[in-house]
Amino acid sequence: MIRLKKYILPYWKSILFAIIMVVVVAAADLSLPDLLSQIINIGIQQRGIQSAAPDALSPETMQSLQALQSPEEQAALLTFYELVDPGTPQAKEKLTQVPALANEAVFVLKPINEAQKAELEDLIAKPLVFIQSLNMIQSNPEQAKNILGENFPLQNLTIPEGARLDQILQTMPEAQRVKMLDSVNQHLSALEGTILGQLTIGAITVEYDRLGIDTQQTQTRYILNTGLKMVAVAVIALVASLTVSFFASRTAAGVARDVRSAIFSKVENFSHAEFEKFSTATLITRTTNDVTQIQMVVFMIIRMFIQAPLIGTLGIIYALEKSPSMWWTIALVVILLLIIIVTIFTLVLPKFKIIQELVDRLNLVMRENLSGMLVVRAFNKQRFEEERFDKANLDNTNNQIFIGRAMAFVFPMMNLVMLGGQVLIIWIGARWVAQSAIQVGDLIAFMQYSMQIFFSFTQLSMLFIFIPRAAVSGGRIADVLETEVSIVDPAQPVILSEPVRGVVEFHDVDFRYPDAEEDVLHDITFRAEPGQTTAIIGSTGSGKSTMINLLPRFFDVTKGKITIDGVDVRELSQSDLRDQIAYAPQKGLLFSGDVESNMRVGKPDASEEEMRQAISSAQAANFVFDEDEGLAMEIAQGGTNVSGGQKQRLSIARALIKKSPIMIFDDTFSALDFKTDAALRRELEHKLGDKTILIVTQRVSTAKNSDQILVLNNGQLVGKGKHQELMQSCQTYREIASSQLSEEELA
Repeated sequence: MIRLKKYILPYWKSILFAIIMVVVVAAADLSLPDLLSQIINIGIQQRGIQSAAPDALSPETMQSLQALQSPEEQAALLTFYELVDPGTPQAKEKLTQVPALANEAVFVLKPINEAQKAELEDLIAKPLVFIQSLNMIQSNPEQAKNILGENFPLQNLTIPEGARLDQILQTMPEAQRVKMLDSVNQHLSALEGTILGQLTIGAITVEYDRLGIDTQQTQTRYILNTGLKMVAVAVIALVASLTVSFFASRTAAGVARDVRSAIFSKVENFSHAEFEKFSTATLITRTTNDVTQIQMVVFMIIRMFIQAPLIGTLGIIYALEKSPSMWWTIALVVILLLIIIVTIFTLVLPKFKIIQELVDRLNLVMRENLSGMLVVRAFNKQRFEEERFDKANLDNTNNQIFIGRAMAFVFPMMNLVMLGGQVLIIWIGARWVAQSAIQVGDLIAFMQYSMQIFFSFTQLSMLFIFIPRAAVSGGRIADVLETEVSIVDPAQPVILSEPVRGVVEFHDVDFRYPDAEEDVLHDITFRAEPGQTTAIIGSTGSGKSTMINLLPRFFDVTKGKITIDGVDVRELSQSDLRDQIAYAPQKGLLFSGDVESNMRVGKPDASEEEMRQAISSAQAANFVFDEDEGLAMEIAQGGTNVSGGQKQRLSIARALIKKSPIMIFDDTFSALDFKTDAALRRELEHKLGDKTILIVTQRVSTAKNSDQILVLNNGQLVGKGKHQELMQSCQTYREIASSQLSEEELA
């Protein structure tokens, strides 16, 4: 993957924007449990009352509070409130908020800032909870015991109906009163802050009911407002998530497109030496399947690699804020998940490393079977090929089955662990809720945070499983892209002088294939002039096609040089060199499309008349224009819907339409009958009289009328001249000619 970074870096803007949106998604997802917690804790349990600083207190409650405070705390408490009597302007102003002002005096909270509010909450919380708990002693002693602590003497405490707390405390001995208050303060101090705050607000709610304040309206307003916030956050998360997916998909698809394009461009510049290193099957796999792996992982990295750790880390922080004492439940589940992930990772990674090689093998066998189907049938090797395919298919299948079984095992196990963790959290949390050690809303938020944490680890596990496979694919792709091409353009290419004559010369040329031990061509020297036809003849394996492939630089010579108009072909750019050459290969290859599109491969801007002339010169008019489609005649991939001779003639027509100074026909007449061969050669002499024509052939009848015949034997030029000269001077040519022609034809 790192070796392909230059194809990813151009998309840094999209990646950066996607990362920003990922942060937005994470922030939104992490805020939803807290908002839900607020609805439960504040909206439902606290009736929408957010602050533990009451807006109003009755004189009786004020007296009870001061009975529990020191003189300094009493003085501080009175600085926050003013006593409002009924009928005063202040009472009329506050009457809608505090209906009790119509009949009695009420302590009303003065305008205060956030710091003063926090000070008031600290000052009033424990006394208010204590008062509320004492009021519960008769109606709900168990709840009162949970709030006041195990050491509070509930069984010996009887509160007369209508008695105030200050009156009760005044009747108690000083030592007992101090001991009781210290015990309660210690227990309340040990409670989590949210629990103490909720208990305080519960006491405030009772006080508000006593003063006639409508807490139902406050509750409804708070739930609706918080609910709307949740909807807004969910919409933001949805939009941000869709945006992340859009940019991640666009980036991944763009990277895949660029990598495929780079592979295609690289392979187009490969010489035969590079194709010896990379087979067609593996190049197809690397361009398709391997690039798909890169595309998938790029998407997953953008989508999950930032979001999963962010949600996991912040989720732990937020969960511990809700309940620090339950951290071990998350740690336990995370450890179990890591054990499962590491185990599966250890088992599956080696299989991922070989899966691409198995796909390569399967593609190779399949491709060979399809391309060689007629040969397989001719030799009755269907059973052998079926077994060979079954072997490649079963190897790939068994590997995939192992991976599939491992993955099928890991997800149920991870779900089991996560659900078990949820059950554990509910079991522990329910007991603490019953003991007033944690609020219900905080427990639900803790559960949601824990699920987000668990899913984050699940997403990371998916990344850690698929990234190694993508790394293997990335390495295979980089191997292709980083391959040094053996045939390269010079740093400062020479430009041929116009007009290009097309004089071809071989100067003492030797050639050896890469990694071969011996030369296949030795000391080849000849000159081919414009307006002449040079035929190259020899037995099979004598090096005819190898020699002719040196001219367009499909290979570079090992020794000597090849020149065009006196310029070494290695000093020309490949594009300029091949523009001067029209080439009809030994194996005619047609592309899927129609006749016209195949003709335009030779000359993209060719007119219809030029195409007709080329097809006619190649003796292909009888099967092209006799059909109704004409130039629109459909050609299947590889030309499989036309015969070998028709394919060869269309290949020749494609070379003729280019009208380059140098024309190469590499054994292209072998698939033609003798009549068509003769007619085609006459047409070439008539239409291409000013071109340098090189014809590779095994037929003496094709070569005998050439201006120059080169005879090759075991890579050596053993004869050069015209037909009659070679019949007298070259034993190899004479043997070839005698084996093909009668004495009358040779005369």
